[in-house]
Amino acid sequence: MTKYIVLLRGINVGGHKKVPMAELRELLSKSGFENVSTYIQSGNVILQSKEENSQNIEKTIQKAIKNYFEFDVPVIAKTRTQLQIIFDACPFSKEKKENSYFIIFNEIPKRDLIDLVSSISFENEEFVIINDCLYYHSSKGYGQSKFNMNSFEKKLNVKATSRNYKTMLKLIAISSEN
Repeated sequence: MTKYIVLLRGINVGGHKKVPMAELRELLSKSGFENVSTYIQSGNVILQSKEENSQNIEKTIQKAIKNYFEFDVPVIAKTRTQLQIIFDACPFSKEKKENSYFIIFNEIPKRDLIDLVSSISFENEEFVIINDCLYYHSSKGYGQSKFNMNSFEKKLNVKATSRNYKTMLKLIAISSEN
């Protein structure tokens, strides 16, 4: 059994795409996953699966949510090791890292697309793309920034979801537990 951290994008935000965590846990358990737990209401799931292919896990969860809740939700599944690698690769100083966002992709974008978006810049904001993550920091804060994850997602031709430093730390800690 492999433990996965599953990140759902855009649920329970502003009253849209409501997904009660108890129902989600039950749905995923009925879908063949084991030891399903959730962290906060924003779509963080820790589960175990016999399936070794994260893309198959993503598809199974997307289909289950679509059938049960009747809407599409982008899903990204990573092993604990993969999430730890993403976290550890953050290029920012400790102070910036603690105030940064991790925009996690479902796959590594193509090099020419990365080169294209690397020329984008906003005042008091910085980002670095390393493999399947865009590390983002704004001295004004995420809510006051000009950065638009949807735009980057489209330009890089990937699915993405963001988590802040504290959520990343917690997901890594929870997924370490037995």
